[in-house]
Amino acid sequence: MQAKVRNQKLSGSVMVPGSKSHTIRAVMIAAMANGKSIIQNPLTSADCKSALSVAQAFGAECEMQKDAWIISGTNGKLKLPDNVIDCGNSGTTTYIACSMAATIKGSTIITGDAQIRRRPIKTLIESLDQTDAEAFIARPGIDAPPVVITGPMKAGDIYLEGKISPQVSGVLLSAAMLEGTTTVHVKYPMEVSYVKMTLDWMEGQGVRVEHDDAFMKYVVHGPQTYQPVNRAIPSDWSGVAFPLIGAVMTKSEMTIEGVDFNDVQGDKEIVDILIRMGADITKDEVNGRILIKGGKRLHGVHVDCKNIPDTLPALSVIGAYADGEMTLTGLEVVRLKETDRVAVMQNELRKMGVQIDSEEDKVIIKGGKGFVGAEVESHDDHRVAMALMMAGLVAKGETVVNEIECVGVSFPNFLEVMNNVGADIEAL
Repeated sequence: MQAKVRNQKLSGSVMVPGSKSHTIRAVMIAAMANGKSIIQNPLTSADCKSALSVAQAFGAECEMQKDAWIISGTNGKLKLPDNVIDCGNSGTTTYIACSMAATIKGSTIITGDAQIRRRPIKTLIESLDQTDAEAFIARPGIDAPPVVITGPMKAGDIYLEGKISPQVSGVLLSAAMLEGTTTVHVKYPMEVSYVKMTLDWMEGQGVRVEHDDAFMKYVVHGPQTYQPVNRAIPSDWSGVAFPLIGAVMTKSEMTIEGVDFNDVQGDKEIVDILIRMGADITKDEVNGRILIKGGKRLHGVHVDCKNIPDTLPALSVIGAYADGEMTLTGLEVVRLKETDRVAVMQNELRKMGVQIDSEEDKVIIKGGKGFVGAEVESHDDHRVAMALMMAGLVAKGETVVNEIECVGVSFPNFLEVMNNVGADIEAL
């Protein structure tokens, strides 16, 4: 499917759906919990449905209602799956499922779609091998799923590289079910805000984790019991980024509703980054709203993306819109997402007339020259697709974005939401 995007301003109010990252953590904890969980406002996207199917494979009973998911947990006694676990396009689900599988006696095969079968997993497999579990990659010489995990793992010291934060989250979540004390050592803590999110969910459901200030050492005394989840999923700050930059770049007056400024998700930093660039944005923290008056001239700034890698596509577009030079650093994790987002955004924005260059750990954008409508590729990456559509709102001429089905991974009703506030995005 393609999207044809025409230059347009926005007006009205937007409600962004629930957070993918929060929903997946809620589902996995509910699967391990003692009792019935009610997850309100879950994101009903492809990735979150993959997490739900994994929970079912591990023995949880799941029911999807209109505004909530009901999950009856296993009380820490996960079932050996009857079949191969397919995690779809969800990297977070894949990494967490590997650690959950390691707690079970027997062998579990874990795989995913074509993108997942390219995502690095060797460091996690090596770490699980330290715990008396046996883990190996099914295709020798290829650092990616499918993988085979044979448990059960034992409590003790686990050493993780830490550059891919869901690998850390998965080990922590599963450590609570082990008999004894597990100490997790992280060499290179990255995407720390997402680990903080995991800790927040664990502690909220009754599991205590000790950690140092640098997030390099964690201690989990087990076994501990997860209490059932009865909680609403907050709006997704990663998804907020796209209507936000769309409104900022166009002569718009728009409000984004239902955001939680106390959320630990690091991507909320994009609001302050845009304000620093000169955007006319008001944060209504009491009522959970962002008020935007768009069309102001912005100036480029430096942003370290180490802990907010999902913002890079949106930041690349806003950097091209802004006057002067925008630099983005801390890119190691960004290159390990659904695509190498550094390379992909560089290639596609160049088609739209943007002067953008990259080094190993730096993107340099010389902005302020505008966008030219062009035919661009999403590379089957949901955040790339949404970022390019927002660039199309201010481009001279029509922009066509190919393979937009991928937005269903995190923002299934993106086109509807944007068109309801005046965007001219036509699905072809």
